[in-house]
Amino acid sequence: MFNPSRDQARRFLFDTWAKHKQNAPLTDLERMAFAVLARHPEYQVIVDTPDRYLDKDYLPEFGETNPFLHMNMHLAIEEQLSIDQPTGVRDLYRRLCEYTGDEHSAQHEMMDCLAEMIWQAQRSGTGPDGSLYLACMRRKAGLAEN
Repeated sequence: MFNPSRDQARRFLFDTWAKHKQNAPLTDLERMAFAVLARHPEYQVIVDTPDRYLDKDYLPEFGETNPFLHMNMHLAIEEQLSIDQPTGVRDLYRRLCEYTGDEHSAQHEMMDCLAEMIWQAQRSGTGPDGSLYLACMRRKAGLAEN
């Protein structure tokens, strides 16, 4: 899924959930997405009703959390961990798991770092900086900066 549109990213989650419910075989990426969905039962009603949620906007100024952004950030982190990209992210994730005591909480800490890296890239007009991401993760894991 290289650079999907908002609708394509949402449809991927809808389709993955539908395939799971039909006991259809899932691709490796769909299995990753399903694992994210399984950890978030509060979002399953959303992926179960694509007609209602495909075009829904989630506005932070109204205190709304975007469940699709949340799930896709988990998926991005799962992909990063599967290939250890940026290099060292897998080890820092393990450290965060130890620090937080929970894999899901560790991923939420990583999400904060991922969002910060993306925001910095947008603000500066540059590409994402993996070193900023890893430095943020080190801080969250209580590790001293190198």
